[in-house]
Amino acid sequence: MAAELLQYILNGLVLGALIALPALGLTLIFSVQGFVNFSVAAQMTVGAYAAWWVSAHFQWSPLPMLAIAFLIPGMLGVATDRLALAPIRRRASAQTPLMLAVASIALNLALENALRFAFGSDLNSFDIPIERNLRLLGFSVGPQQLRNLAVALAIAVALAAFFSMTRWGKAMRAVADNSDLARLKGIDPSRLSNLATFIGMGLAGIGGSLLAMDTSVDPSTGSRLILVIFAASVLGGLTSLYGAVLGALLIGVAGEMALVAMPPVYQSLTAFIAILLVLLVRPNGLFAGTGAIRR
Repeated sequence: MAAELLQYILNGLVLGALIALPALGLTLIFSVQGFVNFSVAAQMTVGAYAAWWVSAHFQWSPLPMLAIAFLIPGMLGVATDRLALAPIRRRASAQTPLMLAVASIALNLALENALRFAFGSDLNSFDIPIERNLRLLGFSVGPQQLRNLAVALAIAVALAAFFSMTRWGKAMRAVADNSDLARLKGIDPSRLSNLATFIGMGLAGIGGSLLAMDTSVDPSTGSRLILVIFAASVLGGLTSLYGAVLGALLIGVAGEMALVAMPPVYQSLTAFIAILLVLLVRPNGLFAGTGAIRR
């Protein structure tokens, strides 16, 4: 029984690492722009389809595929933000964040249906050779899952270095902390808002492509996970990068452990419970202030 529980924990960590990338994107955009952009779900799917398409037509290796999965959703995210969300942001009022969140849900549905129109509703799998699971210390894990875990952790470390060591990263933190003061220092919040959207949606795209490599992609790939992604960000504290990663890992492990007591169809229930408990007990998140973009 103990070995089985440890296997569930390992599976949860692998899943949590994939959830962490779009959760990081959601947290980054919220920190800089001040609203929850639910269209990260559709951009996850866009990244998965972009990687699948170049793999199917050009047989590219995984690294260029991941680059495409970052660039396409990043650029599309900026374009859709400028078109649909920026005009609402310019009408600053107490209701603006709520209006933006609702508009992002509508945008997510529009993008999802555009993908369904373009690619159909069938499942599409990567042409990746089937590999036997590895046995590590008595646990079973797929080689693709290990690669996904390594890529996700490497990207999380690189993002942390970007915010702590680069001029653009520090400027983005300044805008997230106080946009008016940053503007007085000569920083253009609009440009950094675009950069935050580009990076955030690109991260979501990589997360979607890694998930699709391990399973498959269809137009609802991202939408099925948006509640879990949002729960991870809320659990970690919506302005904490470290919190987004830790929250995603906790949600992943909790979801897998829930399989011990309930059928898989109820697995997403853990996300509802996590959001409810955090909002009741610690509304700022369990890791608020730890690695926060906003100080």
